Amino acid sequence: MRINPRPRILAAVLAATALAAGLAACSRADSATAPAANQGAASEVRVGYFPNVTHAPALIGVKNGYFTQELGTTKLSTQTFNAGPDEVNALLGNSLDVAFIGSGPAINAFTKSKGTIQLVAGAVSGGAQLVVKPGITSPDQLKGKTIATPQLGNTQDVSLKKYLSQQKLTGQVNITNLDNAKTLAAFTKGDVDGGWLPEPWASRLVDAGAKVLVDEKTLWPNGQFPSTVVIVRSEFLQQHPDTVREILAGEQKAIDWAIANPADAKTAVNAELKQLTNSSLSQGVLDRAFSNIALGLDPIAAEYPQLAQDSVTAGVVKDVANLKGFADFGPLNEVLKAAGKPAVEAPGLTK
Repeated sequence: MRINPRPRILAAVLAATALAAGLAACSRADSATAPAANQGAASEVRVGYFPNVTHAPALIGVKNGYFTQELGTTKLSTQTFNAGPDEVNALLGNSLDVAFIGSGPAINAFTKSKGTIQLVAGAVSGGAQLVVKPGITSPDQLKGKTIATPQLGNTQDVSLKKYLSQQKLTGQVNITNLDNAKTLAAFTKGDVDGGWLPEPWASRLVDAGAKVLVDEKTLWPNGQFPSTVVIVRSEFLQQHPDTVREILAGEQKAIDWAIANPADAKTAVNAELKQLTNSSLSQGVLDRAFSNIALGLDPIAAEYPQLAQDSVTAGVVKDVANLKGFADFGPLNEVLKAAGKPAVEAPGLTK
């Protein structure tokens, strides 16, 4: 009896087709999960920061051309934000590559993105205060008052809510989230009683008659806390590590120049603020704001477990973030080594 070979041939063809499809699917899955390869210098890098004195390294890096000098042929595009949560959304929406940002939103970006955002450097320590009407001289007198922060869940919002929790004042103080410029206007009108604000806005309210109730420096060991840090999309870091290193080298130039030339640094920052906001600072406000900050690439990594806990205490998130894998200081340590400075370590934050 003759056997028709066609069913066997058809079965073999179908099996081969299924195998090929399976291999292709596996290949796609592998490529989706595999780390992005180093593609050399980026054609463009998109950098975000705030028009605040606490972002002085970014402002000076742009104003004096230090970023563009280091980047060479890579195009620098910049965008400014009022506070961290909006900047995080830009990073997660893939419309930003590198961000100068507050430490609280940096941690939230890492957890929200499930690890696709990395901390790569510090920028500024200090520069945040709770400033209030002169008649408020103790925490207890905050009851029933209205205090402003730049944005829900931003670094100063977390700091205020943590402080109120420690003072057993949770739910007894009205917290409003306003753009910094609107906070100044609201304070002068009497619509708010103060704000937990970054520089220069704390100093601008002091200039308008406010008094310092809490200088956040006093709440941290050695008076240091990371108020501004640098984070990067992980994919961009993997694809363009040299470009990230060049941004950090430009930041280092800006910081070194600012420390060596403090008067000129204030002038440069003020000029950049004028360019970005159509408003400049008085010399008194500028001097006071700069006196409250310290510039440096060190991200003060030891404080991040506490910062993660603070977000829970403040009620911004429910669970303490697992920060393993949060930091990648490879490019930073290359920059520090080239400058003859010690490397930065981050036990518990790196992979």
